[in-house]
Amino acid sequence: MEDTGSSITLIVSVALVILLSPFFAKIFRLPTTPIEIVLGSLLGYYGFIHDEEIFKVLSEFGFLYLMFIAGTEIDLKKFIKIPNTILKRVVFYLVILYILSVAFSLYFNLGKVFMVLLPLISVGLVAGLSKEYGKTPWLEISMIAGGIGEVASIGILTLTSAALQNGFGFEFAKTIFLLGAFLAVMFFIFKSMTILFWWFPKLSVILMPHKDNQEQDIRLSMAIFFLLVAAMMYLHLELAFGAFLAGIFIPTFFEHKHDLEQKLSSFGFGFLIPVFFIYIGYSFDLNALVMDGLIYTAFVISIVMIAMRIFASFVFIKKLGTLDSILLGLSHSMPLTLLIAMATLAYSADSIDKLHYYAFILAALFEVIVVMICIKLLVLYGKKETA
Repeated sequence: MEDTGSSITLIVSVALVILLSPFFAKIFRLPTTPIEIVLGSLLGYYGFIHDEEIFKVLSEFGFLYLMFIAGTEIDLKKFIKIPNTILKRVVFYLVILYILSVAFSLYFNLGKVFMVLLPLISVGLVAGLSKEYGKTPWLEISMIAGGIGEVASIGILTLTSAALQNGFGFEFAKTIFLLGAFLAVMFFIFKSMTILFWWFPKLSVILMPHKDNQEQDIRLSMAIFFLLVAAMMYLHLELAFGAFLAGIFIPTFFEHKHDLEQKLSSFGFGFLIPVFFIYIGYSFDLNALVMDGLIYTAFVISIVMIAMRIFASFVFIKKLGTLDSILLGLSHSMPLTLLIAMATLAYSADSIDKLHYYAFILAALFEVIVVMICIKLLVLYGKKETA
């Protein structure tokens, strides 16, 4: 009976967080994600949320679905048509990020994992900025750079996961080989589907009809999602990478379904993804805030990650100008999901200690709050300057 009561308490608590988070987000003028994490942490601290297998499974599925949604932000056909001038700047931008990360990690004698964690990029919250500020030049390039950066980050996540779990021996070499073979197969499938859809343009409409009372578009999307996750599971590769690639298929081959991305995103952000963030909040022990040096470490990590991106963003200064270049750098300074996922992975593999694990989670929250405020202020300043 006690188990039933605790399960009911967990379900009700999670439901209330999902329901009330958007209202708190509007009050504090913040994205919903950090609110969900904070509420999850508070309710976990007071015992309303606790660890149960179904809760953990749903949170893991929520993370995979989040990676799937992140993939839907990338249309490979559009990325192939990116002008070389912008592509070169994007590559240079990413190279600078990783050079700064390596230099900082070596100078302060940090672990190798820091070299991977500090330059992570995710377009999840960049997409949210697009909804708020519209299609501005800095946001358009930010999505391009962020998309390429996220692909690189997800790839590095896969390799890092293999290295942390198996070391750099035969198993790691096997993982690289399998990943390369998998990408080669995916490239072959992509080219084959491109030719197939070119010869039979109505095929995409048959698979996902405009008038669809059977929700065929959702069914096919979920089938692609599960198939690629299953493939990664079979190959013992990072599941998030498969989910991410599954998402890329949707806008690349079914661009006629303009509302599909919104439908998939609405389901995810309305249910599965919040469960993941609530679980992250629950896993953050509020008692850790009194750990010696935690807040200072989180603050330093936040400042370093933001400063790295602003510095690297000046490669776009001739294209965007100073203000928009800074905005682009700031927009990439909120890799919330990937940073938490990588920190969790590193901590579970004993590559970082508990202090730095909590510091990275706290830094991820700091970055969202600080960056959102800075972007809002800079956009207002830019409007005043042009008025």
